[in-house]
Amino acid sequence: MVIREARSADASAIARVHVETWRSAYAGIVREDVLANMSLQRCEMGHRAAIGGGGQGCWTLVAEEEAAAGVVGFARGGAERCGNAVFRGEIYALYVLAEHQRRGIGRALVAAVAAELLAHGMHSVLIWALKENPSRGFYENLGGRYVGEKEVTIGGDSLVEVAYGWEDIRPLARATDRSSSDASTAKGDAPCSEQ
Repeated sequence: MVIREARSADASAIARVHVETWRSAYAGIVREDVLANMSLQRCEMGHRAAIGGGGQGCWTLVAEEEAAAGVVGFARGGAERCGNAVFRGEIYALYVLAEHQRRGIGRALVAAVAAELLAHGMHSVLIWALKENPSRGFYENLGGRYVGEKEVTIGGDSLVEVAYGWEDIRPLARATDRSSSDASTAKGDAPCSEQ
């Protein structure tokens, strides 16, 4: 497995991971028509615009597996977006294709984002996930502490997101040394049908 910075040419593969992961992880949570109407093209355009955002304090990293011949997961992170006084960094999105989970990919992506944040002087991080997300235990296993919740609207429906936070991400940046399951998705951005 290789974790690397995303390139513009990865936008299509990232969009595929994003859409497939939403459809598998959020079936029964997010309305079926919202998942069915997610647009690969719109998603690709959004990811293409976000890639290379490191100059604006945002990074997109991809995970590739040789056997899969391509991108099987990605993470995006950067400065916390709402002015939180405790948590300076944020993992905006974390997605790993269902068939590639439980191989340490999600953990490696989180560790890589944490290392980027540390390199840019941010020593704490939070991540938002839908409360009904079956993969929330992943963040708890990584030492994330529940720090709050908020209501969000997806496809006209009100859902609840919960935040997990790490006040010291140095151990998180070393998380690749431990093995565990992967997160399937973290809700940190809008579905591609709404971008």
